[in-house]
Amino acid sequence: MTSSSTPPPASAGEPAEHRPLRRLKARGRDEAHRVASPLELFFDLCFVVAIAQAGAQLVHAMAEGHAGVGILNYAMIFFAIWWAWMNFTWFASAYDNDDALYRVVTLVQIAGVLVLAAGVSRAFEEHDFLAVWLGYVIMRLAMASQWLRVARSTEGDERTMARRYAAGVLLCMIGWLGLVLLPEDARAWVFLVMVFVEMGVPVYAEKDHPTSWHPHHIAERYGLFTIIVLGETIAAATVAMKSGVDEHDALGDLLPIAAGGLLIIFAAWWIYFVVPIHGHLRSNRQSFLWGYGHYLIFSSAAAIGAGLEVAVEQAVGKAHISTLAASAAVTLPTALFLLTVWALHSRFYKVGIAQQLVLPTTALLVIVCTFLGDWAVFAAGLVSALAVATGTTLTARMGAGERATTPVE
Repeated sequence: MTSSSTPPPASAGEPAEHRPLRRLKARGRDEAHRVASPLELFFDLCFVVAIAQAGAQLVHAMAEGHAGVGILNYAMIFFAIWWAWMNFTWFASAYDNDDALYRVVTLVQIAGVLVLAAGVSRAFEEHDFLAVWLGYVIMRLAMASQWLRVARSTEGDERTMARRYAAGVLLCMIGWLGLVLLPEDARAWVFLVMVFVEMGVPVYAEKDHPTSWHPHHIAERYGLFTIIVLGETIAAATVAMKSGVDEHDALGDLLPIAAGGLLIIFAAWWIYFVVPIHGHLRSNRQSFLWGYGHYLIFSSAAAIGAGLEVAVEQAVGKAHISTLAASAAVTLPTALFLLTVWALHSRFYKVGIAQQLVLPTTALLVIVCTFLGDWAVFAAGLVSALAVATGTTLTARMGAGERATTPVE
């Protein structure tokens, strides 16, 4: 999982040893043992720093009763983080040659997300998106330079594809400037329009020549990022729990939240990784929908941690919101996570109506748990755990039934 990325073999006439600079050519989609590199893992960890900042500001906004504005700002900032991460991930799956320039440009993208992270609090508190935009520009300029390297190293339709990517990335940066220059009331519309424009760039760029991304590598990269986001969720909730116990001596009030939150996160991990999704990623049409849909999976997973922090603050009297609102901060992102994982991930491997209904039914029951007062989070955790148990039991019964009907030779 953490072995270094192996670049494509040198072509005829080139020395076999690693050179500081090499042509940025496509890797094979059928390449064996394609795994995430240490640079990619480092990239993910640094991006989670920005996610943690966005989550902390979401907690503050919701605890102060400004959920609407907080969720909008969180959605915009999370999109910038996720989109830059996703673009790098798919690019690296197809073109990572691991030379010195590739590494430097990737480190520049990491610097960009750290600049973005530094501007998150100002974006939430003062509605000033200048630092966020600047960090995004740094990341995207670096990404455009990678595509220009590809254009220089290739020809024909592949070169055209790379040029389209570079042009689209550069033009979108200008569009995002609207978040800085336009009045605050217009920012939601700027965000909505630019989301569709950004998502249209890969579709347009690859319409004549798809990139050679690797299904196993992509599935692993998304899975690793899911683990990191869930880990950040646990870390944030743990810090909030420790603060509540140390400052307010409220262990009895916080135990149900802690137990329920842990069950939710454990269930989220189990449900996401129970299916081998790489087999579903066979074409751009399937992969674009799956990859884009992870915006909801990642953002809802991170929001669960923020919701747990809000629930803790409400339980110890620090949040100026009702128990119902604090419960919803946990149950609604949990339900969204379950539904999105089912729609994008799990349903392709479910057999029969019973298996297909497990996650949608669980999401509905988790929402119902919102109205259970102080026990809402604990109940949502139990429901999530029962979903795992039910799914596992149904799968085991189906396997036993298939073995029973298989003729013995």
